[in-house]
Amino acid sequence: MAHIESFTGIENASALTQAIVDTVREPLIVLDHDLRVIAASRSFYLKFKVNRDDTQGKLLYDLGDGQWDIPKLRVLLEKIVPERGVMENYEVEHDFPGLGRRTMCLNARKVFYEGGSHTTILLGIEDITEKLTLEREKDELLRQKDVLLDEMQHRVGNSLQIIASILLLKAKSVQSEETRQHLQDAHKRVMSVASVQQHLHASGAGGPIEIAPYLSKLCETLETSLIGDNRPIFLKATFGEGTATSAQAVSLGLIVTELVINALKHAFPQDTKGGHVTIVYEVAGTDWKLSVADNGIGKLAGVFAQAKTGLGTTIVKALAQQLDAQVEIVSGSLGTTVSITHATFEKKTPQAAPKRASLGKETVGKSPEPAFVRANSR
Repeated sequence: MAHIESFTGIENASALTQAIVDTVREPLIVLDHDLRVIAASRSFYLKFKVNRDDTQGKLLYDLGDGQWDIPKLRVLLEKIVPERGVMENYEVEHDFPGLGRRTMCLNARKVFYEGGSHTTILLGIEDITEKLTLEREKDELLRQKDVLLDEMQHRVGNSLQIIASILLLKAKSVQSEETRQHLQDAHKRVMSVASVQQHLHASGAGGPIEIAPYLSKLCETLETSLIGDNRPIFLKATFGEGTATSAQAVSLGLIVTELVINALKHAFPQDTKGGHVTIVYEVAGTDWKLSVADNGIGKLAGVFAQAKTGLGTTIVKALAQQLDAQVEIVSGSLGTTVSITHATFEKKTPQAAPKRASLGKETVGKSPEPAFVRANSR
C-alpha cells in the first residue's frame, strides 16, 4: 500500500508515466480523450525529429505538417477504438518530413480508469518499411528460384533424353553384341532416371512427395516404355499412403525402376506368358517397406543370386544404404522377391510370392516383413 500511495500524486504519476513511456523502444504516444498528446516517448521524438514543446498538449492531427491527419485514422481513433477499446496493425503509408515515404504500423489501446471520469489512449508506432521491403524481395527471390528450378528441371530432362538417344543410336551401329547389350542397358537406365525426374518434377520437388501417386505414375510409364504391347507381361502395383522428401522419393523411384528392369531382363524368357511383376509399398508410421516380386524363372543364375554382384544389385544396395534401409532377396522356383525395408516388422511370408518353395536365398541385412497392406492398386 505504501508503494501505491507514493504514486498517487499527479506529479509522481506523471513522472512514472513518462519513465515507462521512455523505456519503450518503438515510438509511443499517450493521448487523452480529445486525442491531445499527454506524453511521448524519447524514441518518438528521435524518430520523427520533433521536440517536446511542439508535441505535448497538441492534437495528434496537428503534429508536424499534419502527417497524422488521415481520414481513416480519424475514424479508427474517434469511433472504433472508443467502442472496441483496441486497434491493431493498422498500416499508414505517408511521406514523413525528414524520413521520406514510410509505412507505419499503428496499434492502439484504450485505458480505463476507476470511476470512468476520463480515458487515455496508448498509440504505438512501428516503422515496418524495411520489413515490407525485405518481404517483397524475399517473395521475388522465391519466384526467381522457382523459375530457375523449372528451367533446370527442363534442361536436365532434355539432356537425359539426348543422352538416351545417343546411346540408342550407338547400340544400333556397333558390331559387338556384348557392347550393344551394354549400351542398351545404359539407355534403359538413363531413361529410368529421366522418368523419375519427370514424375518428381510433376509432383513438386519443393515439398513432401506423396508416394502413392508418384510411384503409380512411375509404374505406368515403366509399363509403357519397357514392356509395351510386345510381351505378355504386366505390372501390378499396391501402394500405402505416405510422404517422403524429394531426395528419398528419387531413391525410391530409382530402386523401383532398377528392380523392374532387372526382373524384365532376367526373370522372363522370350516365350513367357502370363508374367507379372508386383510392386508393393507399405507404411506404418515412420516404417516402410518396398518390395518388387516377379513370377519368373527364379534361377540361382539370376542377377541377384550371382556371386559376382551385377550392376543392378550394386545400384539397389547403394540407394537402400542412402535410405538407411536393408535389402532382402528371395529367389525360388516361382520367382524372385526383392524387399527394401526401413523398419522393425514382425516376420511373415512375403506376400508377393505366397507358398513359394525356396530353392536359393541371398540376404543382405535380413529384415522382417510388415503384417499389413493398405491397397491403392492401379
